[in-house]
Amino acid sequence: MKRLHLVIGLFVLAITIVSCGGNGNSSVSTYADSIYLPEYASGFRILGAEGRSSVIIESVNPWQGADSVVTRLFIARDGEEPPQGFEGQVIEENARRIVAMSSTHIAMLDIIGETARVVGVSGMDFISNDAVRSRRDSIGDVGYDGNVNYELLLSLQPDIILLYGTNGASGMEPKLKELGIPYVYIGEYLEDSALGKAEWIVAVAEIVGKRNEGIKAFSAIPERYNAIREKAADCLKHTSRPKVMINLPYGDSWFMAPTGSYLVRLIEDAGGDYIYKKNNSNESRPIDLEEAFMLVSASDKWINVGQTRSLDELRKNYPKFAATKPVLSGEVYNTTGRVAANGANDYWERGVVEPDVVLRDMVMIFHPELADSDLVYYEKLK
Repeated sequence: MKRLHLVIGLFVLAITIVSCGGNGNSSVSTYADSIYLPEYASGFRILGAEGRSSVIIESVNPWQGADSVVTRLFIARDGEEPPQGFEGQVIEENARRIVAMSSTHIAMLDIIGETARVVGVSGMDFISNDAVRSRRDSIGDVGYDGNVNYELLLSLQPDIILLYGTNGASGMEPKLKELGIPYVYIGEYLEDSALGKAEWIVAVAEIVGKRNEGIKAFSAIPERYNAIREKAADCLKHTSRPKVMINLPYGDSWFMAPTGSYLVRLIEDAGGDYIYKKNNSNESRPIDLEEAFMLVSASDKWINVGQTRSLDELRKNYPKFAATKPVLSGEVYNTTGRVAANGANDYWERGVVEPDVVLRDMVMIFHPELADSDLVYYEKLK
């Protein structure tokens, strides 16, 4: 009888150990529940497991040219451990100290009221956010990818680095791994829709343990955006789409966005007609200046003209285009409506999480009869 009790006792103990230690022995496949599956963004997803507080954030193809690349961040909560076989970055609990390598990361934290977690940035002089700029003496400027001050970075004791990749993985990866500093790729700039870019708010909110706040902040954006888009669509029942040209020359070439890009989709949603239909790829492509001249001449509106702030400046720097239709009619607009004295342009920061405001600007540019406020991120060149 004693032997039987001993066997039963050992059996119960074994079950208890397996049960209590189940998280440590779980496999990556355990985290297969979709905690948040984006509706508009294609570059991230948040996965979880039943009965666990921890999550995995997956960044999918997080730089240009990436093919079937997935990077992962495990946020370990409530003492839970990463599953066996997990390959990726790990942070303990929610990030309290953050280094943001892009100003768009600042905007995403700002919209959920969490900029106080920012302890480091890349290029303080190019950040528009007042809350961050007011703390510039206590926030480290770590430099740029390829020229990072790792001694300063380490002294900031960050819980995580918010990275982005351009034509490949960030050059910071090897050193961050050596120093044991976790990182995650925030790839909003790769999204091909304005709403997709903004939806990365939820991923950043998850990192700081504010998922619900992130979902709430984002969910209101498509509602406003679609209401403005429908207003523009109704207007088109009574008027036509103006032909729209974009950009300025870069050297001897003029880069034109693909028809499926976020900018072109904004133009179309605002009731405009993007004039260049030849580029159906997934990247901007150059055309020569002669073709660009013909396109500008045939356009009703000309937008996104680099750093140009006036028509006189445009005529001086690009005299060949001085007699084109948009210049003569004064229908040239730029994304310089909110540029600080130091050159920080809020269009590239807050504008990413306010695509509805950007769309409203475009609607008022393309269809002035619908104007109900002043332009915010755009301004008309005079």
